[in-house]
Amino acid sequence: MKPKTNSAHLIKSVQPGSIAEELEIAAGDKLLQIDNTPIEDIFDYQFLIQDTYIEVLIEKPDGEQWLLEIDKDYDEDLGIEFENGLMDEYRHCHNKCIFCFIDQMPKGMRDTLYFKDDDSRLSFLQGNYVTLTNMSDHDIDRIIRYHLSPINISFQAMNPLLRCKMLNNRFAGEALRKVDVLNEAGILMNGQIVLCKGVNDGAELDYSIRELMKYLPNLESVSVVPVGLTKYREGLYPLEPFTREDAREVLRAIHHYQRECYEKYGLHFVHASDEWYIMAGEELPEEGRYDGYLQLENGVGMMRLLLEEFGEALDMLPADLRVRGQELSIATGRLPYPFIRQMAKTLTDRFPQVKVYVYPIRNDFFGELITVSGLLTGGDIRDQLSGKPLGERLLLPQNTLRSGEDLFLDDLRVPDLEKALQVPIYIVKSSGHDFVKAVLGIKELDQE
Repeated sequence: MKPKTNSAHLIKSVQPGSIAEELEIAAGDKLLQIDNTPIEDIFDYQFLIQDTYIEVLIEKPDGEQWLLEIDKDYDEDLGIEFENGLMDEYRHCHNKCIFCFIDQMPKGMRDTLYFKDDDSRLSFLQGNYVTLTNMSDHDIDRIIRYHLSPINISFQAMNPLLRCKMLNNRFAGEALRKVDVLNEAGILMNGQIVLCKGVNDGAELDYSIRELMKYLPNLESVSVVPVGLTKYREGLYPLEPFTREDAREVLRAIHHYQRECYEKYGLHFVHASDEWYIMAGEELPEEGRYDGYLQLENGVGMMRLLLEEFGEALDMLPADLRVRGQELSIATGRLPYPFIRQMAKTLTDRFPQVKVYVYPIRNDFFGELITVSGLLTGGDIRDQLSGKPLGERLLLPQNTLRSGEDLFLDDLRVPDLEKALQVPIYIVKSSGHDFVKAVLGIKELDQE
């Protein structure tokens, strides 16, 4: 009998050795129901497969339906990957935020880069931040019913009127009430404030932090990040870059609330992204101030973690390690450049037979105010390294590429860049351990 729903989810692949493979579920099949319940999206699927006994209704490509009875361990996965990761359409953001980075991109890039998501499901699956303006009562109810945590929320301002202005959405202030509902249900949250000079800084930032502290301990952390400004802002809300003194003032405020929160709650709670410290010319906080690195994806503690991992990697190297003589190069963004340069120097001081050229790449594509390595393009790397000594290989950070591909933001591919620069390119993961291995050309840190 056909299920009373149109919710059929195409299976893309099945993991070898999984429950699904054992039951002869295959790519091209469709999942119709679990325990006689239609599947709306990934939330339903992940919740319904938790039990130790489930009944799964599958439709084969020829239309035949199989009702499979499955005994398994609690929370054991079936080993199915779906054609659509969300098992539903992605939800588009309907806000017109004054700081939106996508609105500041040039024309002619690939279509996927212009998609603005505001999907709560991506918050749980990928760590994306959502504004809550695109969430219905049904969405909130399901989060509470499934007790999904944590959810990452873009607050920007706790002044409802100011939030409406910043998001260009007259319901943006009212959407903050959903935080109260989530908090009362014990849902864990992380928050973000994109700080815009003369808009939500100063007294407004103080007010926002004070209001957000009321949600402790369910609101575990709040990051404060400076707005990213590209050179493509014609016709957009006039925003100015922060100065060094501005950055120092922001840090003074954040450090004040960190001390207060730690004394009361044992958490530092509010965190400044690495950019503020570099902009202000101040030392990065020690590792303990990051409360376990809750906001790495927002650039909070990335440099400190990298330095800590780098130190660990150095300690793991055998005292008598032999490294062959070699020359290589590293290209990175202007923001992390001082740290990468110092790490490279530490290695070459210990292994003088290794020579490393470290190049900071100016972001001509988006504009010089964009300094992170994750927004570098292949074209800028090519143009600025042409004619420079690069040694036998060029190291690039993994975040310069589209996830799982060899494609830069400007659609230049790694092989094209290798051909243009006439040097092999090695993509290096973001850990300090991987950095040491890549520079020294070794496979393991503790090798003899």
